[in-house]
This record gives sequence, structure tokens and C-alpha cells, in this order.
Amino acid sequence: AGFTWVKQHVGWRDVEGIIKGHYDWYFTDRIVADVERAGLNVLFRVDREPVWAIASRGTESYNGPPENPQDFGDFCYALADRYQGRVQAYQVWNEPNLAREWGGWTPNPAEYVELLRACYTGIKTADPDALVISAGLSPTGNGPPDAMPDTEYLIGMYEAGAAPYFDLLGVHAPGFKYPPEISPEEVAAKHDGHRFFCFRHVEDVREIMVRYGDGDKQVAVLEMGWTIDPVHPSYAWFAVTPEQQADYLVRAFHYAREHWSPWIGLMTVISI
Repeated sequence: AGFTWVKQHVGWRDVEGIIKGHYDWYFTDRIVADVERAGLNVLFRVDREPVWAIASRGTESYNGPPENPQDFGDFCYALADRYQGRVQAYQVWNEPNLAREWGGWTPNPAEYVELLRACYTGIKTADPDALVISAGLSPTGNGPPDAMPDTEYLIGMYEAGAAPYFDLLGVHAPGFKYPPEISPEEVAAKHDGHRFFCFRHVEDVREIMVRYGDGDKQVAVLEMGWTIDPVHPSYAWFAVTPEQQADYLVRAFHYAREHWSPWIGLMTVISI
């Protein structure tokens, strides 16, 4: 397919799970070595706190912020120090605008920025050339306590001072059931004003970056694609055929190259 990057999920608990400062590098060493043999770049998505770091208020999901953001920053430093010059980029957390990815608690952009700052500082101290990408946010129309729309959350991040602590802005860009060229305005007319049911919702996020004076940075699409799953009730309603999936993926890359250059960066196809 010509892909040049691999995105690999690295669970914090899988590397530093027993006690702070005790690391098991077997899994990540293998991944980095395999990627190097293939001549590819690698992005590590880092999240999922170990038990010893869980916040005193507890957790109601498998992925939540630690009690002390600096513990995460220390882990990010150790990771970047071990793989200096070998891991090209790091994604800091995943979909923190969903409660299920934030310990079951109401999403809080300011709290995420604390985590982002700690990880950014750790990575850049160990490997200044590594790229730090903010968490991909989930396109959603649901509100607190279960979620926060990605555009509102991003505004909250900027208001909390996030801009100095990431090199690329992470976004998620599912196509749902529509071809990649359809506009947010067109899907809003079909979905009660909701603009996020399309690949080009990335353009709404980009507008916020520019509004906050952050337009010189690139956007990294950390998840994109079209599902062909006709079974799972949460996804089956927007399933496409395998032929449509293949066609839409190619067209999405063409659309981005034609309309989003030079501000579009890495684009990650997830779960083909």
C-alpha cells in the first residue's frame, strides 16, 4: 500500500506496571527493532495508567489520568530516552474528550493539558528531535458528563495554554457512511446540525487552530477509515462495502493532498 509509518499502542501499565521506575522493555524493544528492519517510521500512542498511578478518586474505565501528571511525564522521559532517535513521534493519550478514556470522569481539557505538558517536557528533554502529537479527539455530539464535542474540547485546550506543548495537532477523521469529499455543511443538513459525521470535519478543527494563532503547525490524522462491520450495533449503521472502503480510502488521501497541503501531516488508517 505504500505506507511509511506504523502506529503502535504502548500501554504505560505494560512497561512500568509493577512499581514506579521498574520497566519491562521486551515488547517495545521488539516493536522498534521490527520497524527498523522494515525501514519504517514509528509513532507510539502512550496511555493507560498502571494501578500504582491511579488517582485517589478511583477510576471507572480502563484508561484514566494518573494522580500525579509528573509520573506520566517521568515515564515519557524514560521511553524517549531509551529510544532516542529511533521512535520518531509520540501521541499523548487517546480521546480524552470521552469519559471512558478519562477514568470514567467528566472530560476536562485543562486536566489533559497538565498531562500533555508533563509528557511533552519529558520527551523533549530526552529526545528533542522527537515529535509530540496531541491526543486524537473523538468526533462526537454528546456532552458532559459522558463526553465533550471535539471542537469544544480543543478550544478548552487552547484556553488552558496547550499550544506550546505539542508539535502536531492530533485529530480523528472517521468517514462514517459518506464519501470523503462530502462537506460538514452537507452532513449537518442530514444530522440535525451535527457537522462531524464526515472525513472533512478535520477542516473545522483546523479553523480553530488558525483562530488561536497556531496555524503554522501541521495536523496529524491519528485515526481514519470506513468500517465494513455489519454486526456491532455501535458501528453497523455506518458500515460500507469493502469496495466502497477501498475507494474512499484512496480518495481521502487524494483529497487531503489536493486541498490540505501544506498543513496536513501523518494520516493513519486504523482497523482496515
